[in-house]
Amino acid sequence: MRFSMLPVFVLLLPLAEIAGFVIVGRAIGLAATLALVVLGFVVGCFLLRRQGIGILRRMSAEGRSGTMPERELLNPAMTVISSLLFIIPGFLSDILAILLLIPQVRNLLWRSIARRFVVVGTDGGFSASSRSDFRGRTGKPDDSKVVDLDEEDYHRQPNGKSPWSGKQIED
Repeated sequence: MRFSMLPVFVLLLPLAEIAGFVIVGRAIGLAATLALVVLGFVVGCFLLRRQGIGILRRMSAEGRSGTMPERELLNPAMTVISSLLFIIPGFLSDILAILLLIPQVRNLLWRSIARRFVVVGTDGGFSASSRSDFRGRTGKPDDSKVVDLDEEDYHRQPNGKSPWSGKQIED
């Protein structure tokens, strides 16, 4: 999602959730609608407790160590995200949560997300991965377009004769 669409999404999602409440409330009644919302909350809490936040810490630790998070970490991470979506009251977020629990949807997301991972190693360099990605490239440094500069390569002394230096030019 582009960042220019984010404010629109943040504004429209609650409105869509409210519309979902109205539609479902008319179809099955108030008590059943509230029961579904509470059930979604309980399911989300159960999944979050079962999976735990530890998986997110593990993904973060792998990213800091310079290795790309594995596909085996994606499934529990998607379960954590799904549980958070279940906890949010609303039927659209519950539908997204259910979709994230389907393995085929997770595989589709992995294929679209894996290309965008950039891991910053402890030495400060960037690498895509030590494995080859879907396009057959490897994460070797010669494949990257990173230019490493020393301080003297990009440090400049101000020019006193420049009109932007703030000093008056003396003739």
